[in-house]
Amino acid sequence: MYKQPDKERWTGRIDSESEEKSFRVHQKIRLLDMGQVQTQAENAFALLGFQCDEGVRRNQGRQGAYHAPVEVKKALANLPWHLPSHTILYDVGEITCEGGELENSQKHLGQAVERLICHNITPVVIGGGHETAYGHYLGVRQAVGSETKLGIINIDSHFDMRPYRQGPSSGTMFRQILDEDGNAGYCCLGIQPLGNTAALFETAKRYGCTYMLEEELTLAALERAYGVIDDFIKNYDVLMLTLCMDVLSASAAPGVSAPSPFGLDPKIVRALLRYIISKPQTISFDICEVNPLVDENRKTIALAAAFCMEALVHFHRRQRAATGR
Repeated sequence: MYKQPDKERWTGRIDSESEEKSFRVHQKIRLLDMGQVQTQAENAFALLGFQCDEGVRRNQGRQGAYHAPVEVKKALANLPWHLPSHTILYDVGEITCEGGELENSQKHLGQAVERLICHNITPVVIGGGHETAYGHYLGVRQAVGSETKLGIINIDSHFDMRPYRQGPSSGTMFRQILDEDGNAGYCCLGIQPLGNTAALFETAKRYGCTYMLEEELTLAALERAYGVIDDFIKNYDVLMLTLCMDVLSASAAPGVSAPSPFGLDPKIVRALLRYIISKPQTISFDICEVNPLVDENRKTIALAAAFCMEALVHFHRRQRAATGR
């Protein structure tokens, strides 16, 4: 279920072969087999793909997110490098889901995430359907221990808290987590009433979830959103952040499993990412539901790559503030 990183994805324009301020990501990326991971001192990040859309299939969505990790990495390759020279960025390959073995692939993803965190490497996981978030959670929980208070922030138009009596899917993860883990809590930003049944709102209330509606998240109201985030965060020792690309307006992100006509503006999502990742409790990030098979001119892929770079830059700025480097 593991594929080693492939250097063929990391090509692009070269403005200079010696002046680092002119470099692009493909000139700085390092390829690393997960079996060779070693503990890093600081400022180390890893791009880990999760090639899976079995959860989307089970949830009756548009399949194709399996292909996203490779395409998002290709888009990342040509972005300008805006991290200091001592920053280490690895491509550690992909965990794959084959033959419908969703639960097994999530377990393997969790093991990879745990290994990275325990070796002081910040994971940036590129899904895949949003079932990615459950494997991501497994790794974080294993890394931090069962007694640690773990907050999960999901930027998404859907609660993803459906019943899972017939098995897990891309619409069940957060209910699974809260059923299994008494030390976890859930905050969802960008919820749309037309994307969730009344029963799901009742479920979110019953489980004590924090959430904000899409229409509440505007540039003018960002300070209120930050307050909601801060009130949630103060109850937890560690945070994991997950972004479902279907939270965005379909005009900005058409290439997703469940496009939304009333989604968020990319600048709102960027502001939320920056704010949450700046928090010292945030130790990992995943981005999900990019579907290259239905994208328009690769604009959803490009946006996802930009969000990944925003995450890397703001993880680093937080670390730099802590270490003075």
